[in-house]
Amino acid sequence: MKKAYLGVDIGSISTKAVIIDEDNNILYSKYLWTEGNPIEAVNNIINYFKDIVDKNIKIVGVGTTGSARKLIGSILNANIIKNEITAHAIGTLSKYPDIKTIIEIGGQDSKIILIEDGIVVDYAMNTLCAAGTGAFLSSQAKRLGIDVEDFGNIALTSNNPTPIAARCTVFAESDLVHKAQMGCNKNDIIAGLCKSIALNYINNVAKGKKLKDPIIFQGGVSKNIGVKKSFEDILNTKIITDEDGHLMGALGVAILSKKEKKIDFSFDITNFTFKTKSTYCGKCPNNCEIVYVKKNDEIIDSWGNRCEAGNILQK
Repeated sequence: MKKAYLGVDIGSISTKAVIIDEDNNILYSKYLWTEGNPIEAVNNIINYFKDIVDKNIKIVGVGTTGSARKLIGSILNANIIKNEITAHAIGTLSKYPDIKTIIEIGGQDSKIILIEDGIVVDYAMNTLCAAGTGAFLSSQAKRLGIDVEDFGNIALTSNNPTPIAARCTVFAESDLVHKAQMGCNKNDIIAGLCKSIALNYINNVAKGKKLKDPIIFQGGVSKNIGVKKSFEDILNTKIITDEDGHLMGALGVAILSKKEKKIDFSFDITNFTFKTKSTYCGKCPNNCEIVYVKKNDEIIDSWGNRCEAGNILQK
């Protein structure tokens, strides 16, 4: 049997998964919308892999990352659960060992990771506002009556991007409507939106941090060549993108799973029924909200407690 490793990155908008070999080559991958149900999204991914993965491949490591990493890690019996910063850095460095700056803009959040000599030295995340994210772009594309997939190509046709205030979604939409009413060219408005996303990121996520070359741009928004060009124009440098850039978190956590104790994973895990519930502890003044996951009515994991009194597995 050939040993392989599964990495799953469960985000608020999309879920990504890869299966890699011992040399970190991606053998299989899958990308789909989370649609507010990470359990169902991962269930679909596992069933997808179950049908296509070579029968001579044995999954001996599973890693999870992303916003629902603890929940899905419990369900998949993962041998490692890691935060997005570590996972993205490890995944990126496996393909680009000299990278110094990672720009990542996803569906609802964005992050910056600074690396020196293969080690993360600084990072920042923006999860409080959707301005400048994939969800923001999609909503503006809809408002303008174009497909979001065409956004970047249209932006490149403009020689005079219209300034758009993108520090806040509400302000951006108001400004966009105002500029359209002024008679600004639609292509210029689209180019302006791309530029505003890059400026918003540099001013609000990077916040004065020094973005050193080489720089790589990841996440769903990196597929937008208009935003990529805006970053290159503002930073006056070439920026790397990768066709598998959206998979770097999943790749990184799959690589990390290789270093942990091997497990016996089966794609038949979807035969079980998983449910999540929450409760309030009430055993001390913290009154923590505890989330727990049940597998066939048996509690297999819980989190949220800030002291041992809230360890629901002891009940």
